[in-house]
Amino acid sequence: MPRVFITGLGFVTSIGNDAATVTRNLRDLRHGFELYPPFQQPDIPCKVIGTIKEFDANSTDPEDWTFPARYKIKRELLRSMAPNGLFAHCAMLQAIEDARLGEADISNPQTGLYAASGGSPLLTHYHHSRLQKVGVMRCSPLGIVAAIVGTLNFNLTAAFKIQGSSCGFSSACASSAHALGFAFDDLVLGRQQRMFIVGAEDGNVDAILPFAGMRTLSLQTDPNLASRPFDAARDGFVGTGGSVVLVLETGEEVARRGVTPYAEVLGWGQASDGYNVAISHPEGHGSAASIANALRAARVAPTDVDYVNAHATSTLIGDVSEARALRAVFKEAAPRLAVSSTKALTGHGLSLAGAMESAFCALALREGFIPGNAHLRNVDPECGGLNLPRTTENRQARIVVKNSSGFGGANVALIFRHVA
Repeated sequence: MPRVFITGLGFVTSIGNDAATVTRNLRDLRHGFELYPPFQQPDIPCKVIGTIKEFDANSTDPEDWTFPARYKIKRELLRSMAPNGLFAHCAMLQAIEDARLGEADISNPQTGLYAASGGSPLLTHYHHSRLQKVGVMRCSPLGIVAAIVGTLNFNLTAAFKIQGSSCGFSSACASSAHALGFAFDDLVLGRQQRMFIVGAEDGNVDAILPFAGMRTLSLQTDPNLASRPFDAARDGFVGTGGSVVLVLETGEEVARRGVTPYAEVLGWGQASDGYNVAISHPEGHGSAASIANALRAARVAPTDVDYVNAHATSTLIGDVSEARALRAVFKEAAPRLAVSSTKALTGHGLSLAGAMESAFCALALREGFIPGNAHLRNVDPECGGLNLPRTTENRQARIVVKNSSGFGGANVALIFRHVA
């Protein structure tokens, strides 16, 4: 069976916009949270988000956007983008450079792209409002492709001339993990030789604030206390946006091009809770099943796993559900296995989360460290029985599990291995 490797990464995140900065902040447990000016209103209960630095894409007019000068994006491309599309385009350029890909490697029938975002609530609202106020014939002809859920794959496949498989994934916070898993299948089955995996979210008022209505956002005003996965005092998640891109390639392509991969992808699994539209199963049954399926597919024993990058968003129900799932799968190995949630640093990237945190795993595997649990002071007794390191461990993990979950009880687990 063909082997699959991660060969390139691109980052636009709250903890950095390049691999070196992200790696440093993961090691140092330095978060990307700030008091968000649009939230500093009496009628808005949440105050903190994971902000994207160096970019300003808050306007509905791309002509007003600002981004680092090193990225050269043609005006005609910007006109059909959402803010998340801008982030993704820049992360794509990084990943292409990082993987040392030429134009012929990118644009051919053996290279595809799978993407995940929630679309752009900002632009959806704006274009619908214009339709109602000024009439349909005065609306932008690019409003639909800039706003709806498939906006990422529409724009990226056109801009980068992708000729292979392309698709957008929509399973809420499991979306980009699903994208990576199905891309792995395409590579293993010989359908493609290379796949781009893209996750991106706007990370603005329209994308984050509606979760306050679900009572899932942290109400903390101190950025150092707002995201505390597994902590007894946690009170909800912190929203964020940005984009992360991974390049996956077959072992044959890695050998042909002579590149050094970050990590190997061993397999993946998924399962559903069949329980509730928004709340995780209290016993974590679906999450446990997806991890077990992934381990079986990858031919990895629970005792072989060194680290789990948890989905844990810092919500009351979700963290406990996942802790129960991990104890159920890893049993006597659970007290040894290191578990941490990097959402304590970045916030929750929604559909971006799976790709972003898979890339964090790839960095950790290449650089030889395990991120600790930032801001964890008092472990919730319901999350006990797990090894939750408070500080970064400077040791080499061999096999890592990335766990993801989404609305409707969609659960995905991905397995990565260190490349010696």
